[in-house]
Formats: sequence, C-alpha cells, structure tokens
Amino acid sequence: MKTHHLILLTTFLFVAIFYNENMGLNLSLLAIIYAALTLFNTPKRNKTRIFFILFITSILSAGAFAWYGDFPSFLALVSSLILLSFRSKSRKLKTLFILPILVTNCFTFLCRFFSFDKWLPPKNSSGTWQKLLAVILIPAFFVFIFFVVYTYGSDQFANLFTNINWDINFWQLFCLGILGFFLAFNYWNFVIERLIYKQQSFLDNDFNDGAKILKPTYSDLGIDAERMSGVVTFLLLNILLVFFIVSYNYEQFYEVPKTPVQLSEETHERVGAVILSIIMVILVIMFYFKSTFNFDPKAKLMQLLAKAWIVLNTVLLFSAMMKNTEYIVNYGLTYKRLGVYAFLILATIGLGITFIKIHKKKTNAFLFNTMFWFFYATVLVISFVNWGGIVTSENIKRKDFSADYHQNSVNFNERYLLKYANDSHNNLIRSYVLDKVNKEQKKTFLSKLLYYETINTK
Repeated sequence: MKTHHLILLTTFLFVAIFYNENMGLNLSLLAIIYAALTLFNTPKRNKTRIFFILFITSILSAGAFAWYGDFPSFLALVSSLILLSFRSKSRKLKTLFILPILVTNCFTFLCRFFSFDKWLPPKNSSGTWQKLLAVILIPAFFVFIFFVVYTYGSDQFANLFTNINWDINFWQLFCLGILGFFLAFNYWNFVIERLIYKQQSFLDNDFNDGAKILKPTYSDLGIDAERMSGVVTFLLLNILLVFFIVSYNYEQFYEVPKTPVQLSEETHERVGAVILSIIMVILVIMFYFKSTFNFDPKAKLMQLLAKAWIVLNTVLLFSAMMKNTEYIVNYGLTYKRLGVYAFLILATIGLGITFIKIHKKKTNAFLFNTMFWFFYATVLVISFVNWGGIVTSENIKRKDFSADYHQNSVNFNERYLLKYANDSHNNLIRSYVLDKVNKEQKKTFLSKLLYYETINTK
C-alpha cells in the first residue's frame, strides 16, 4: 500500500472506532492494525530480528492495554509502536535518535502536510486522484470546517438546520478526524533528516582509531597529571564509600526503631540519596573514561580502582534493597515500595553496564544505547503485571490490612476485595466493588477493559 493509502485508511479507522466511545479495546484494536500494516509494508531489508521483536512486543502491549487500559500499558503500547515504525524505516540508525526525530516531525507536521508531492502519488495520465483531491476532498474539508465554525458562531445559521435530525456529533467527528490524521501522518510519513544520519557516529558503541591516540583531555593538564588525578580521585572515593556503607548500614539496621511515618520518610530519603549517588558515580566514570584512558597501558590502576568503586556501590544498592525488604515485611506492600525495587534494579543494571564499558573499552554512548533498551523492557514488564493485585493479595494476609486504602488507592484488585468482603461479611466493600465492576461491564464493546470481564459479580 502507498503512504497516502495508509494515512487515509488508518485515519478512517481511528474515527470509526473512537466515535462515541471511551478508550479501551478500540485503542488495542487500532494498535494491532497499525502493527500488522507496518509488518506488511516494511521492506524485507529492514525486517531484522529487532524489528520482529518489536512487532511481537507491540501486539503484547496491545493485549496489556486491552486488559488494563492504564497509563503503564498505554506507555508501553505507544513506545512499542513508535519503535516499530522507526525500525521499519531504518535498521541501522541508533534508537536514541528517535527522540529528536519524533519532536521534529511533530513540529514540522503542517509544512510536511502541504508538501503534497512528498506523500501524495505523482500525476498520472488520467489524473483521477488529483481530480478527486482537488474537486471533492479539499473542498469538502474546508466546507466542513467552516460549517462547524458558523454553526457555533451564529444561532440563526444553526437554526436553519435544527429541523434536520443529524444525530451526528460533527464537532467530535472533526476533532477525531484531525487527531487521527495527525497520528497517521506522523506514523506513516515521518522524515529522518540527513543531519541525523551525519550524527550517527556520535552514538557508536566502539571508539574510532582517533580516540585511541593517547592525549590529555585538556591542553592545560598533561596526560600524566590527568592519570594521577583519576587514581587519587577513585582511591579517595573508594575510602569515602567504605565509611559511608558502614554508617549507612548502621543507621538502617542498628539504630533505635522509629515510628512508621519517620521510618517511611527516612527510607525514601536514603534510597533517593543512593540512586542520586549512583547517577553521579556513572557520570564521574564517564568523565574519566570517555576516550584516552580506556587504552592507556599506564592506567591499569585507575581502571582497577574504578571497578572496585562500582562493586562497592553495588554493595550499597543491595543494602538499600535489604532495607526496603525489611520495610515491606513490617508494613506491607505499596506501589512506592515496589517502585523503589524497580529504581534500585535499574541502578544496579546501570552499574553493571558501566563495569562492562570499562572492561570492554566501550564509549559513553554505549551506556545510553544499552540503558535505553533496559528502560523499555522495564516499561513492558510493568505494563504486563497486575501490581495492584499483587499488593492486595499480599497485604490481605496481614492483620493490619487496610481495606479503605486498597479500595481507594490500589487498582485492579477487585477480585481480592470481593473475596475479602465475602470472608469478612463487609457489605459496604462488596457493594462498592460490584457497582464499579458492573459499570465497567456495561460499557460498549470497544470501550471495555477485559480485566473486568473476568470478574464474576453473581
């Protein structure tokens, strides 16, 4: 199919399945259609292993959104489709370029739309398409826009049509048409500027030959002095970190127990400080190992000290994980406490990739290229799992289980709340859950969420 066929088809589908509907199965259905059309229209040379993986994750993300319809599944779905579209256009361009490409295409939408020769078919002998566009589509588009404007701007004009039973929300159709066309146009017709291709080398994972030449980073500082600076810096930071780990663990595990509120605040503050320190660790290592010292035979000691520092920071992360685990054992699961695990695991992965960067002599871009995919994988995992159900199913075993909190602040836990209400004969919770589930089950098919269809309300 040609680009203009894909744009018009998916715009029509967008309007058709979203008209008078809430977001639900319709978005998942549209995403599957987008993914299938992308697979069908992608050139064979761009159908790489990563492309097929992204196609599968797009379908799975569509399933996750059909089931939950929450923000994490929405983010996973959108990310998967954008990455799939990006890979269908280019198989070698670094994925990090997707961010500037996405922003640039959104801001240049109007200019690219009026460049008809770039996305509409060339003139043919009969000129059928050009006549259709010029005589029907463009006039109809402008007439529709001004009809809506005049209807809202003049009661007398609107009264001319009051006796006609349209039974159509023209304003909704107009907005859906504009939004659907904007999304379809940018998905099927996005442009990768030549400037982006010229910057490809800046995100290479491996150094070029020029970077292997030993030279100081700054002209005012000799390479020997810079090497000594790195050795002293990493030596002192290792010593400092050892003392910090000892004091950190003493405060966490041996100080006098505090109130739950104080403990919660301190735990989050300390975890935040640990994550911030890990970010700074990676930045410091990126500063010293951005080029020359990766290949300096005299920098072995500095490399060893940097690796030791990474190992010590990993120990610090595990200490924070242990404290978070103890906190959960004492006070139960929450979204925030699960989120702490996610951040700490990502920080640990970041340190591991930094270790590999030093050991394998990789560029700083290697860190960002690799971590991008781990962040994407994290979004996928978060979207597939019913964390609200896990939180409630674990906390419901506790004697201090708070029904109000899980009823008002935790999502997709209705099945467990119903069981709790039946076991404890709590008719208020039972009534609340049944009303919510029945309301969801009564929605039209395209607006449904499959999760609520699995709950038996009888």
